[in-house]
Amino acid sequence: MKQNITLSLDNQLLKRARAFAAQRGTSVSAMLADELRKIVAHDAAYEQAKTKALVYLSSPFRLGGAKVASREALHDRQGLR
Repeated sequence: MKQNITLSLDNQLLKRARAFAAQRGTSVSAMLADELRKIVAHDAAYEQAKTKALVYLSSPFRLGGAKVASREALHDRQGLR
């Protein structure tokens, strides 16, 4: 279901918007509706990507290397004495 809204624009801007829309074979209303759809879709995609990124950040990354030896093993000086 579509619903009409009222929009207040400067007369000069409205004239330019009508000419712009006419060049593209559309109306100002259709042009604005399309832009609003794009903005809302972009915002939804951003929120989805943000949620996905936060899930990735909350779990550790496995980089595949070998397990690091303990501090004691790394600093064993018995072989040096």
